[in-house]
Amino acid sequence: MPLLENYSLKQLNTFGINVNAKLFANITSEEDLAEVFSNPLVKENKLLVLGGGSNMLFTRDYDGLVLKVSINGISVKEVGDDVFVTAGAGEVWDDLVKYCVSKGYAGIENLTLIPGTVGASPIQNIGAYGVEIKDVLESCTAFEIATGEIKTFSRADCEFAYRESVFKGKLKGKYIITSVTYKLSKTANVQTHYGAINTEMERREITNPTIADVSEVVAAIRVSKLPDPSTIGNAGSFFKNPIIDKTVFDELVSQFPDMPHYPAPDTRVKLAAGWLIEACGFKGIVDGNTGTWKNQALVLVNHGGATGQEVYRFSEKIINTVQQKFGVLLEREVNIL
Repeated sequence: MPLLENYSLKQLNTFGINVNAKLFANITSEEDLAEVFSNPLVKENKLLVLGGGSNMLFTRDYDGLVLKVSINGISVKEVGDDVFVTAGAGEVWDDLVKYCVSKGYAGIENLTLIPGTVGASPIQNIGAYGVEIKDVLESCTAFEIATGEIKTFSRADCEFAYRESVFKGKLKGKYIITSVTYKLSKTANVQTHYGAINTEMERREITNPTIADVSEVVAAIRVSKLPDPSTIGNAGSFFKNPIIDKTVFDELVSQFPDMPHYPAPDTRVKLAAGWLIEACGFKGIVDGNTGTWKNQALVLVNHGGATGQEVYRFSEKIINTVQQKFGVLLEREVNIL
């Protein structure tokens, strides 16, 4: 298949940063991958695999090959109460969530309206409102760049951690995910304890919520807090929620008793990055062509014409200010390129 030259990526990243790729190809099948990697030009260029472009910030043109993964398709296998849903890596994540909710397949309703594609879900171990991909992933298939073979990874193989996986660690740049299988259930075990879900359920007078109720409430909460990338450039949550030792937390909460916090593994404590940033006065501010969203300080936005470098410098200002005030070092969740 032909490689396109000097290809604009502005419409392929949700920040809307105006950059170009030296080479570009749109992948719609595993066969496309095999064909692309048979091209000698591929070995001469660095590689970037692009899904929905919703978790990255381009700070310059990409001097290499960008592969846009557009492998689609959804299939279902029911085994008793379990439902195994397999989706192509190019499927829009929220479309998959809507499909599963409409069929009564429970397990990913809390992940409603997360931007991006299915292929990114195991890489990032995406999560929201008390649910992560590691809770539901059965397996995923991936194209091995070095050999051209398709390999299947189990949940254990993925080595999941908070917003981390083996694909961001020791296997980074070695595989391209082509499909993901999720183990869902016909019997709902709704999770409403995290964040504002219960409050919104009570406001709506819902006492016995279905997965459709949970999905609708999560969508309403997210819409109230997060901007639509089609109207203003953003990548959703720009920073990870920091996880700190309990001794550090005990000292902090004595100074800031209203600080939101959640239990984390190994008796550690997870803090809300958005609250830390807002407490430093950053919520809704405009800094040149960038800034934070008016309803959620965790989200950095492109007000129009912002460069990736401008957004990056602003994020550095936030990191430094939060560290000075709280002694907590924020880590960016987005990939910086």
